[in-house]
Amino acid sequence: MSSETLDIVGMPRGGPNASWLDRRLWTERLEYLDRDDVDDLKRKVVQALDRGGRRRRLGVYGKCARLVLDEVADVATPKILELGAGLGGLSEKLLEDHAAAEVTVTDIDPAFVTAISAGDLGSHPRATVREMDATAIDAADGSFDLAVFALSLHHLPPEKATRVFAEGTRAAKKLMIIDLRRPPAPVHAMVLAAALPLTRVVPLVHDGVISSLRAYSPSALRVLAQHADPKMTVQFRTRRFGPTVVVASRPLRPVRTAPRHNAPGAPGR
Repeated sequence: MSSETLDIVGMPRGGPNASWLDRRLWTERLEYLDRDDVDDLKRKVVQALDRGGRRRRLGVYGKCARLVLDEVADVATPKILELGAGLGGLSEKLLEDHAAAEVTVTDIDPAFVTAISAGDLGSHPRATVREMDATAIDAADGSFDLAVFALSLHHLPPEKATRVFAEGTRAAKKLMIIDLRRPPAPVHAMVLAAALPLTRVVPLVHDGVISSLRAYSPSALRVLAQHADPKMTVQFRTRRFGPTVVVASRPLRPVRTAPRHNAPGAPGR
């Protein structure tokens, strides 16, 4: 294993220059969402997140949809790939808010894909539902105008997170990552102290605490993107008090043409 890979594997979630305190605000514990031995608790978290995402005014899906559609505002018929779609609420909102968008809705969890397929998205004329791994996207280069990975990157360790950057910017012209904001370490510590007593009784708080400990800082996201490709461009769209939003892209690749062959008897060039 190269030293470069080792640096990524051991990188703190607060980035390579994270403070002493920030480096300790991390955990190896899994969220209920990432476990297969707590089906009831996992279901409660999924349902709570989906209900929160669908709220009319403060819904996460609506806010994320605005960010995504702003990014493809110059494309008449945008082709959007949603990675880690969960129950598909964001994709539903994208199709509702844009009359011409075509959305490929994917998740690595077969149970989520089955649930999406059985719902409205499964029969929507502008939606395609597929099981897909965000670290190994089954699509040709440049198949989409935008790939979006919302509120999921913190679930992945650095070596897998950097694969999301590599694959997302390969399969799409741009990759948008929307994820939890990592607070300054002193604020983070105080929020955690207040929330920890609730983690035993409220499944959503349990997962929220772990998510906050695993969230990547902007500096860490830059390192992940540069590790995927040193030439990758990273731009932040983060708004005040909102989630961390980063858009990554790579330089346009030269178009490959078939080699020219001289006609028989013609002089070479």
